[in-house]
Amino acid sequence: MRAGRGAGTARVGRRRACAAARFSAAALARVSLAAVSVTLCAPLAGLLAPAVSGGSPVAAAACAPGACAWRGAVRAAAPQRAADSAVVVLLGTGMPRPDPDASGPATAVVLGRRVFLFDAGPGVMRRMAAAGLPITGPTALFVTHLHSDHTLGLPDLIFTTWVMGRRAPLQAYGPRGLRRMTDRIAAAWQEDIGLRTDGLEHGVRGGWRVAVHEIGPGLVYDSGGVRVTAIPVLHGNWPVAFAYRVDTPDRSVVISGDTRPAEALAAAARGVDVLVHEAYPEARVAPEARPGGGDWPRYLRDYHTSDVELGRLAAGAQPRLLVLTHLVRMGGTNEELLAGVQAGGFTGRAVIGRDLGRY
Repeated sequence: MRAGRGAGTARVGRRRACAAARFSAAALARVSLAAVSVTLCAPLAGLLAPAVSGGSPVAAAACAPGACAWRGAVRAAAPQRAADSAVVVLLGTGMPRPDPDASGPATAVVLGRRVFLFDAGPGVMRRMAAAGLPITGPTALFVTHLHSDHTLGLPDLIFTTWVMGRRAPLQAYGPRGLRRMTDRIAAAWQEDIGLRTDGLEHGVRGGWRVAVHEIGPGLVYDSGGVRVTAIPVLHGNWPVAFAYRVDTPDRSVVISGDTRPAEALAAAARGVDVLVHEAYPEARVAPEARPGGGDWPRYLRDYHTSDVELGRLAAGAQPRLLVLTHLVRMGGTNEELLAGVQAGGFTGRAVIGRDLGRY
């Protein structure tokens, strides 16, 4: 009997050990799955956002407070991927004078798979390809004003993205007159549209279309955690010109467009992570020996911002990073421009923007 009881006890002990092992494995699996779920929560929301903009219940469930209750506990072990952080990409830093190293004005704010494009200067699609951004087009386009150097790439953006596979209308936001401009671009390319649609290319019918939103100051875009606000600025005789502020879950960016110093822009830029602003070297300003060149200093004062003026603006706004772009150099060097910013009073971090630079 003792031997029987011993054998029975041994069998019970083995069963209990196996049960405990199964419980431990199951518990471990549940903990691992929970951690994986929590780790994926933020990236999943980023992946879902393009398809579920406007507050989808799916996106809400993916990152509801209960679903992400463990997020803080695992953040140190599984930090958010860099791909989910907003990045500023300068696609074009040039001015009207052709420069092979500086395409026409265009700036992208990239958040995961979404691309928000600001202005479409000459060469914009080549620069988007060089930056590794989707050649089927941005999530949305925002135009600061209708000067030719900021919009000459618009036909390229409209038609190249279509030829490369775009199916949905390009969402384009900008001042009054943008609809008329896009309508006339479409009219000018009607023969191309017909041949590409009905010929051997079998292009997506209507894939070239543009959904134009003519906007005023204020919040103009709010979707998937990204808010874009139009800020009225002062650009010479242009009746309407905008800067834009972009707020994402992790960063804030202000893009000046073309403007002389503007209080509304300075207020909007206060404390932002990145201020992308145009500039020219004040010390280089002088009348030019060409037709109308006598008005050149007046033009610059009315339409643009000098390096010293930008330094004053930035000293008040205190962005974490100031990026100079759309530079009317007049022979001025990078060192001169940065010295001018410092002379204006800004002693924070400032850099000269370059095409394809990421910030």
